[in-house]
Amino acid sequence: MVETRESVTAKLCSFARAFHSNIGKNKIFDDYLAYDLMGRDEYEKIGQLIQNDFDAEKSDKNYTFASKKIANRINRYITPIPLSRIAFAENELNAFAQHCGKCQYVICGAGMDTFAFRNDNPDIKVFELDHPDTGRYKRRRIRELEWIIPDNLTFVPIDFSKDDMSERLLTSGYDPEIPTFFAILGVSYYLTLSVFEDTIRKISSLCKAESKVVFDYPDHTARAKRRARPYACGYHRKARRKNAARLFLQGGICCTRTSRL
Repeated sequence: MVETRESVTAKLCSFARAFHSNIGKNKIFDDYLAYDLMGRDEYEKIGQLIQNDFDAEKSDKNYTFASKKIANRINRYITPIPLSRIAFAENELNAFAQHCGKCQYVICGAGMDTFAFRNDNPDIKVFELDHPDTGRYKRRRIRELEWIIPDNLTFVPIDFSKDDMSERLLTSGYDPEIPTFFAILGVSYYLTLSVFEDTIRKISSLCKAESKVVFDYPDHTARAKRRARPYACGYHRKARRKNAARLFLQGGICCTRTSRL
């Protein structure tokens, strides 16, 4: 099921952040709350899953995975994508907030993101959009940790393939008149092109004030020669730039920058 896959993906990304925060020497992005939000049991479960080549039947709650044994695999194949894209996105968000002052931050496919609990800027109102199953799991962990949910955080349950993003946001307190920063990270991987196009159009229709969109998707053309690499803010090869730019222009959004992660 897609719901289950997305939930596991959220946990893998959270594990990558937690592992890097706990073990990493040269910090690309320090999500110091990721481990707490995951919890020791879930952290151990994902660590064993990776160590056992993703064979869940080999997991044993009586054993602990060896960080040194999986460090190279994690650092090479798992952490580069979630760490680089969130570091890029939050750097852009901070610059956007400094420029605009009061603004909104819409996280599409928030997963186990911890920004709302690390954020010390009350002028950034956060909307976390994610599948209801993933959202319920995250809110349960927050209750177990007895974290206080910030006043400027709103959870928005949504199935991107079925629900109307505009309607869900507007009924959750989103204000089109306020500058908004949209992050679509690790989401396009699971959406059809038509659904992603519709998402871009919905974002455009939601923005009356200055806004910005950051998204990523994998470079499938590179798989034959090297590990797939993600791109942020748009297209990934010169031959496809016009098509990606056209997609955004059709949605009413100007594609201004591309970064290879």
